[in-house]
Amino acid sequence: MIERSEHGIQPRQISANALKVVERLQQAGFPAYLVGGCIRDLLLDAQPKDFDVATSATPDQVRELFRNARLIGRRFRLAHVRFGREIIEVATFRGPGDKADDEDIDRVVEDGRVTRDNVFGSEAEDAFRRDFTMNALMYDPTSETIRDHVGGYADARQRRLRLIGDPVTRYREDPVRLLRAVRFMVKLDLNIEPETAGPIVSMAPLLDGIPPARLFDEILKLFMVGRAWPTYNALVRQALWPQLFPDLFADPACPPKLVENAMKNTDQRIAEGLPVTPGFLFAAFLWQRVRARADGLVEEGMAPVEALAQAGEEAIVAQGRKVALHRRFSTIAKEIWCMQPRFHKRRGKRALNLINERRFRAAYDFLLLRVDEEPELAEMAQWWTDIQAVDHEERMKMIQAAPGGGGGGKKRRRRPRKRKAPSAS
Repeated sequence: MIERSEHGIQPRQISANALKVVERLQQAGFPAYLVGGCIRDLLLDAQPKDFDVATSATPDQVRELFRNARLIGRRFRLAHVRFGREIIEVATFRGPGDKADDEDIDRVVEDGRVTRDNVFGSEAEDAFRRDFTMNALMYDPTSETIRDHVGGYADARQRRLRLIGDPVTRYREDPVRLLRAVRFMVKLDLNIEPETAGPIVSMAPLLDGIPPARLFDEILKLFMVGRAWPTYNALVRQALWPQLFPDLFADPACPPKLVENAMKNTDQRIAEGLPVTPGFLFAAFLWQRVRARADGLVEEGMAPVEALAQAGEEAIVAQGRKVALHRRFSTIAKEIWCMQPRFHKRRGKRALNLINERRFRAAYDFLLLRVDEEPELAEMAQWWTDIQAVDHEERMKMIQAAPGGGGGGKKRRRRPRKRKAPSAS
C-alpha cells in the first residue's frame, strides 16, 4: 500500500466521471479501483488518455448500477459507462485462466471461432495476469492509496519496463506483447529491463501467427501517438519491423528519405495538434514498391494514373497478408498516389480542379516529401506552394503562364447542330 504522501497523485488529476463510477461501486459493496495505464501515466508525469476501472462486480451487476452502461466484448465482457463523449471502461477482476490483456479482449482462436471465457478472479489474481508491472497498479480514490501486488510502483519510479513473470512465457502467451514492449519503451521514455528485452529479437517470428487486423490496430498505437520515427528505429533494432513489413526496404536501418520525412512530419503535426491519418504513412511506406510496379505498367502502355491505381491495389493486397489496412485508409493512400502525376498538369481547369479536390492537401504534402529524393520536382512543388497563397485573379495569371502553354488555349467551339427538315405532313 503506497500512501498519497509518497506517490503524490491527487483526485483532481483524475476524471470526475471515473471517480463517480468507483464511488458508486464501492457504495454498493464492491471493491473498485482505477487501474492500468492511467495510474502509470500519472506516476510518469504523462497525461492519461482515458481512465479504466477494475472491480469485483460482474458485468451484469455493473449494468444494474449504471443506467448509462453498455456491455461489450465477446471473449471477456466489459461495461462501458458513458458520460457524454467520455467512456469509463469497467472490467471485472480476472483470474489466471484468462490470458488476454486489457487492450485485447476479443481474441480469435486458431480454428477461427471467437471464444468467450469470463474467468473472474480476485484483486491479486487480476494484477498478476496483466502484462507489465506498472500496468498492474490499482488506485483507490477513497483512501488515496496505490495497491501494488507486483512491484510496479518501484519500476515506475525508476522508469523501468518489466514484464510480470517469465518473459519467454509471457511473450508466447501473446506475441503482441513484443510490440507493446517497444511502444511503452519509446512512448514513455522507459528503460527496458534486460530480461524483458532479451528474448524479443529471437521471438519476433511469433508475430507471424497474429491476425493482420490485430496487427493493424497495434500499428496505429505505435505510429500515431507522436513518436513514429523513434518507434520505427526501435522496431528495426528489435527485428520486429520485417515481421510487419517484410522485404519493403533493402536495408530497414536506412529507409528511404521520404519514409523518414513522413514519420517526422506526422510526429510534428501531432505535436501541433493537427489532424493525421494512417493512410498518409502507409502511402509513404509502400511508395517505393508502388512506383516501381507502376513504372513497369507504364512501359507496357498503361496511363500513369491507371498504372498507379493498379500498382497501389496490388501493394495493399500484398501488405494485407501481414498488416491489414482498413479500406478508408487504403483509399486515402491510393488517392495520394494517383494524384502525383496530375501535379505535372498546371494549366486550365485541371489545375483549378486539383486544388479543390478533397485529398489535395495530403497529396501536396506527399509531393513536398518527394523533393528530397527527386530534386527535379522542386520547381513544380514550389509552383503549387505559391498558387495556394494568391487570390483567384493572380492564380489565373499563374495558370496562364505555367510551363507547357497558357491556360488551356482557345475554347473549343461546338459545331452547330443541323436542323431537321420539316416533315412533308
